[in-house]
Amino acid sequence: MERIKVLRNHLNGKEDASRAAMTSSGGSPLTTHVLDTSTGTPAVDLPITLYVRDGAGRKDDDGGAWKRLAAGNTNSDGKLPDMLTQDQFLPAIYKLHFNTAAYFAQSNTKGFFPYVEVVFEIVDPYQHYHVPLLLSPFGYTTYRGS
Repeated sequence: MERIKVLRNHLNGKEDASRAAMTSSGGSPLTTHVLDTSTGTPAVDLPITLYVRDGAGRKDDDGGAWKRLAAGNTNSDGKLPDMLTQDQFLPAIYKLHFNTAAYFAQSNTKGFFPYVEVVFEIVDPYQHYHVPLLLSPFGYTTYRGS
């Protein structure tokens, strides 16, 4: 119900109310969940770093430096809760860096991809964004979840 209220406020031009509602509802506006499809279990203790691109609002910008916003490791459910606050979440281009080499090293597994980077653009920071990663030693899949 909170999301509906936030969206309604946003559509009606009441962004301050939307921001307050998202902040008061708790949790990060951006979440991720990593599942190891080779074992059928959550990927526990996988290091993740979140970056934002400086100057991301300029469509003609070919580059831009990446600024580190947050970092942590996935919990026993393969999630990294409270990655960032609503106040930190602005329209921009973001990157999630998953350190898959460190994760697979825990089980003496040699993977093909030492890391996975997922780059995405946020236009409306009042929505919730979920970026799951399905991972195996030789492949991965991601999508915008709910």
